[in-house]
Amino acid sequence: MTEKRFIIEMGMGNDLHGQDYTKACARAIEDALRHSSIPLFPALGLSHDAMRVQVTVAVQEPDKVDCAALAARLPRGRAEVRAVFGGLNVTNPDSGDVTVIAQAAVEAFLPEQG
Repeated sequence: MTEKRFIIEMGMGNDLHGQDYTKACARAIEDALRHSSIPLFPALGLSHDAMRVQVTVAVQEPDKVDCAALAARLPRGRAEVRAVFGGLNVTNPDSGDVTVIAQAAVEAFLPEQG
């Protein structure tokens, strides 16, 4: 069965002091979701379960991201989250604190409607 992407939203999030990559990614995903509303489902009589949600988050240390925890937080559809290299780590020269900045792309797919 072929799918069609019908939405892509982008977001940015950070963790200012804790160097928590999962927290920064969660905030980036939340930022992306705050920009979207999908009235398509009730208009077409579709269940949200028909939607596959593919999330890509980008941080400097992708292996430190709990992708399963992020997927569990997504409110609709069948979610997949993957972490890739990207984002930024910014070090405060005075304190040495590292700010983690994450980027997220949230894509939604539906089976092709014949």
